[in-house]
Amino acid sequence: MAQHATPHFHNTEGLPRIEIGAKEFQCVGAKPPFDHPHVFIDMGADSEAVCPYCSTLYVFNPGLPFGAANPASAVYDIEHA
Repeated sequence: MAQHATPHFHNTEGLPRIEIGAKEFQCVGAKPPFDHPHVFIDMGADSEAVCPYCSTLYVFNPGLPFGAANPASAVYDIEHA
């Protein structure tokens, strides 16, 4: 079975909602140094979740690849941060 890293997303642009291709992910708020604690969010059976720190609404879009986002700028690359 393939292992995937947990995708991370941010809302530096202050968007009202971000569509993502994952139901389990981490929200970092805005890009550092303005980030909040990196919180793990699991949507479970739901198709959307709100970050308890920054109130970003994340909406699962099954048409997006795993770890992708709409807009694409909301993907946070932890390896190049």
